[in-house]
Amino acid sequence: MKQPGLTSTSILGNPVLRREDATLIRGQGEYVGNQIIEGALHCHFARSTVAHGEILSIETSEAESMPGVVAVYTTQNLGLADREGAMDFYASEMTRPYLARDKVRFVGEPIAVVVAETAYQAADAAESIWADIEPLDSVIDLNDSLEAKTVLFDGMENNICWEKEIEDPIDFSQYEVVISQDLVNSRVAPVSIEPRVAAATWENDRLIYWASSQGTHDFRDEVISALEIEKEDIRVFVKDIGGGFGAKGFASEEEIIIAQLARLLKKPVRWTESRTENLTGYVHGRAQNQKVKMAGTSDGRIKAFRLEILQDCGAYPKWGPYLPEFTRQLACGVYDIERVECEFKSLMTNTAPTCAYRGAGRPEATAAIERAVDLFAAEIGMDPAEVRRINFIPPEAFPFTTATGTLYDSGDYEKALDAALKAADYEGLRAEQEQRRQEKNTKQLGIGVATYVEITGFGGSEYGHVSLRPDGTVLATTGATPIGTGHFTTWAMIVAEKLGIPMEKIEVFHGDTDIVPTGETTGGSRSVQLAGSAMADASDKLIEIARQKAADLLEASPEDIVLDTDKGEFHVAGTPSISHSWADIAESTEDPLAGLSDFSQEGATFPFGTHIAVAEVDLETGKSTIQRIIAVDDSGKIMNPLLAAGQIHGGLAQGVAQALLEEFKYDSDGNPQTTNLADYTAISTTELPLYERSFTETLSPSNPLGAKGIGESGSIGSTAAVQSAIVDALSPQGIRHLDMPLTPEKIWMALQTV
Repeated sequence: MKQPGLTSTSILGNPVLRREDATLIRGQGEYVGNQIIEGALHCHFARSTVAHGEILSIETSEAESMPGVVAVYTTQNLGLADREGAMDFYASEMTRPYLARDKVRFVGEPIAVVVAETAYQAADAAESIWADIEPLDSVIDLNDSLEAKTVLFDGMENNICWEKEIEDPIDFSQYEVVISQDLVNSRVAPVSIEPRVAAATWENDRLIYWASSQGTHDFRDEVISALEIEKEDIRVFVKDIGGGFGAKGFASEEEIIIAQLARLLKKPVRWTESRTENLTGYVHGRAQNQKVKMAGTSDGRIKAFRLEILQDCGAYPKWGPYLPEFTRQLACGVYDIERVECEFKSLMTNTAPTCAYRGAGRPEATAAIERAVDLFAAEIGMDPAEVRRINFIPPEAFPFTTATGTLYDSGDYEKALDAALKAADYEGLRAEQEQRRQEKNTKQLGIGVATYVEITGFGGSEYGHVSLRPDGTVLATTGATPIGTGHFTTWAMIVAEKLGIPMEKIEVFHGDTDIVPTGETTGGSRSVQLAGSAMADASDKLIEIARQKAADLLEASPEDIVLDTDKGEFHVAGTPSISHSWADIAESTEDPLAGLSDFSQEGATFPFGTHIAVAEVDLETGKSTIQRIIAVDDSGKIMNPLLAAGQIHGGLAQGVAQALLEEFKYDSDGNPQTTNLADYTAISTTELPLYERSFTETLSPSNPLGAKGIGESGSIGSTAAVQSAIVDALSPQGIRHLDMPLTPEKIWMALQTV
């Protein structure tokens, strides 16, 4: 294991222990909940218990008179204009009041907020608030939403937030083999360990805010927009956060309300939501109903693919309505298919809003195309791995524009498939499977193969600043927000590699809008390719400035000066015996030396891989056990395989969780049925095997590091692989398809009906 103090030109690509973990495991993390704010008041929200209804009145007088209560706010006295949808092309009628006004549209929607001296007093007072709500018909089912007998927003004719239709549909009657299937990609909750938590104070006509967010500057800008203040009127801190998975990529309504309360009361306020609030009142992910249709030839060639999507957006339009566009972009997966078409309708329902969740539209694309490929392979009686191989986009075809118009940067899909099949001993698994089938074993073996491609980075830019301190140490400032993904280690590795300075002499700084001028939200697996490239670029610029200083010290031309990164010393080319260190350079100048970068990347990158799941299904009980997960992922150049493995590990857990267990449920009236972690079955280590994972490296031409994203890859291939494995185990019983989550009850019920 390479230790953090070592420097060499080969530090990148080697496993380096995470440097940020020491403070976290000692309980010294800078979480918002750990922030000590003297005299802070506590907030608690009263929430709707009705999915859809007219607000006749809200009675707050009892709450206002309770011990410790400082203030109670409803939409009438909060002083915030309604919030528009996340995208400017959403219908203007679909604005959201920060506290419900006139109507409630989902259970968990905040209707009032109590501010009190203690958290317990605030919670007690919120319980006493009475909202008189006249129930209206609820719209929960997507087909009911499409039918639009009940419309959620006044002034609209239907519940469609956004849609895309096909102008020239494929004629499937011309093809030899055609399969079709309805699919459900279930609604899930992000369930970060740290729920939403916020603290704010108003000091000297300025808002100071501590946030748990994936984007320091975007969070600031959303607060600025809501409160109608200027940038100089606010300072936002984002330090450690306990998970986000996309949900914390945007400032929620409650978090903006906390800022407003600090301004109104001119006192510090703080808020931490409960787990039930997090599950019912925050955002959810996935929630697509899909219909796939695939056509081709009996020898395994796929010719056409159609994907129809109904996207559940929930009650208010955040990122949910846009998710099908990401699904559309990757609808053909890793396959060279002549005709691919995708149409979708994003529909409002009386449920919690949907938003970005690890993968955000891309796992949905993989689930659709991979399920279709398996059904196609079963229809023609061909091994599913072989069907995939036949239809891969070949490596020499890149850069490749797919039938949906998406430009893939690079790929070698067969290499990843072969590596996974070899690691799994695929032929041996198929032989064991056949033996169990012949023996009529009650515990059948299933093998699921999923090949995936995903889109990361999405173009854009990121801020990086690398400065040499007077003592010869380096401060690396990033606009990116670490969210547990190892930024402190990775950025230090990149800077150390470039400068030849030991990692312990490099400090990484982030998360203060007064010090860091710009930054983008950490999401879409963008960090290494954008923020990492910014760090590399800023380091290169610092080297050029330092070369000028070294030239003065060595009385030579700057063009003749070279940096020996093994020693961290400058010398004249060919004369290494006389050299100057970074400390010498720092001592020789009065002004700090720094390299500044605002690195931009044109277009996205496209990681890919193959995941194989091996499942055992008990035909008598319906219980499935995942015996093995084999993951081969390619995210371009790997900076630190230890960190990359950690990202894959977490993603695999979340992918398996959706396939096996997780689903946020509502009854037909819109009442949540999974309101805590006893009902909402988040996965644990007992349901997971040890992972078998490896990497291939196909460099991206889009950035100087050759990197692609890896933060979401694990959750993309694994979901489809596990679903395929369980259906594969059940196929001899006549079961062609089952929707996720594949719970024992669902499997058992299916076995009773065949």
